[in-house]
Amino acid sequence: MTPGPSVALRRARPEEAEALAEISRRAFHSDHAFGGPVAGGPPGYDSPEWQRQAMRWGRYHAVLVAGRLAGGAIVAGKGGGHFELSRLFLDPAWHRRGVGRGVMTLLGEAYPEATRWTLDTPVWNRRTRPFYESLGFTEIGRTRQPGGPELVVYERRAPEPAGARADTEPI
Repeated sequence: MTPGPSVALRRARPEEAEALAEISRRAFHSDHAFGGPVAGGPPGYDSPEWQRQAMRWGRYHAVLVAGRLAGGAIVAGKGGGHFELSRLFLDPAWHRRGVGRGVMTLLGEAYPEATRWTLDTPVWNRRTRPFYESLGFTEIGRTRQPGGPELVVYERRAPEPAGARADTEPI
């Protein structure tokens, strides 16, 4: 089996906002082939200014493949070991090539204090839902923003450390 592409994360830079907006546009527009009612995306997905703002308020990671900008991942700390994957997007050229899985592994390593991850994705998305489920995320609910699509809310909890609970009955 050949190894997947070399994936890395680093802090996104304001001068990358236009490139990230274009990659995001291509990524979210490709969802149309996987159940999306129209080509589009979440608020600000194709706006360089939104990308710059997100770099100021969030933990915006540039996704690099073989050293080249290939996407972005935005993480929000919610407190108490809870982190939300607010957005993950990859250039469609990297879809289904192990890059997303690599990003999720790197995010887990970047946030070792995470005991709970949450995210949401549209109900209609036949690509992202199976991807997140394959990574151990389980559906915990559904929501809808005004004027937006119905979203599936997912959660993944870190396994309990060995010995954290007894698996046997008390003596």
